[in-house]
Amino acid sequence: MTVLVPPNPTTPYATILGHRQTLSTLSIAELIAAYKRYGAVLLRGFEVDLSEFRDLTKSLCIGSVFNESPGRVVIDREQNIQTVNLGYEPFPLHPELSREPWKPDICFFWCIKSPSKGGETTVCDGVEIVRRLPPAVKNAFSRRRLRYQQPATAAEIAFWLGSPEPDSATIANPPLHCPYSFERINGVIHRYFLMPALHKPMFSDEPAFGNFLFFGRYFNRQRIFPTFENGESVPDDLLAEVKAVSDQAESPVAWQPGDIVILDNTRFMHGRRAILDLNERHIATYFGYVHFAVVEDRERHFPWRVAAFKPPVFA
Repeated sequence: MTVLVPPNPTTPYATILGHRQTLSTLSIAELIAAYKRYGAVLLRGFEVDLSEFRDLTKSLCIGSVFNESPGRVVIDREQNIQTVNLGYEPFPLHPELSREPWKPDICFFWCIKSPSKGGETTVCDGVEIVRRLPPAVKNAFSRRRLRYQQPATAAEIAFWLGSPEPDSATIANPPLHCPYSFERINGVIHRYFLMPALHKPMFSDEPAFGNFLFFGRYFNRQRIFPTFENGESVPDDLLAEVKAVSDQAESPVAWQPGDIVILDNTRFMHGRRAILDLNERHIATYFGYVHFAVVEDRERHFPWRVAAFKPPVFA
């Protein structure tokens, strides 16, 4: 028998407690209901191996995405199960792969080996951030969009437009399955997409803050990825006010072996605290697209909604 412990003011995720049970005994319907309601679920006390972790992801997802960011080890190539980044440094809050239009619906983190100290994963409800924002800060983001723009590589152009040297008509009219818009700037083709600065999560009617701004500004030290829709950089003082709110709203997960954290990536952000001993921390990840997703009709044509997705090689 499992026990569901709802979130509380200091713990923003629900916990489903097992008692040395295998994951196969878990009610998937109960898990999905908790996921939709709370947006973040910790499974604790279950016996877990790679096969059961793989089966759990399959029970919720139609497919997955390969995370091409550096510092990861592939555990299961077919299912795109990888380790987390294996560096020491802390990471600011972010939704996984929010720098790309194929941001996953859901994140799974499975703790194979837990650190004795440090290395906690932090989680934060983007809806709660917006609830706590000062009205002036919330108004500054409302009705604004974020622009994610970069020069496109030849591999990306060929993948999405069918040719590494597309003509102007093709650039102006990308195919239905392409999530980007393109423009030529000083002879260089750029790709970009727009997302609301405060967006609606998949299973909540309240707006949420969840994007690449913290990671881009505080880790990558970039002020132009993303920007507002008009190319204007998000002011430092404005973003600092949001970060101050998120710092108060985030909560650490003190890992135990066998723990699985499941996050609605359209609502929750995650980060991590500094890792003291890499040999003590072994965490597997899976980033996927749920079979019960609520998406716009156009998005159903995107390739990650059809099968396991591996982005084009960034040559």
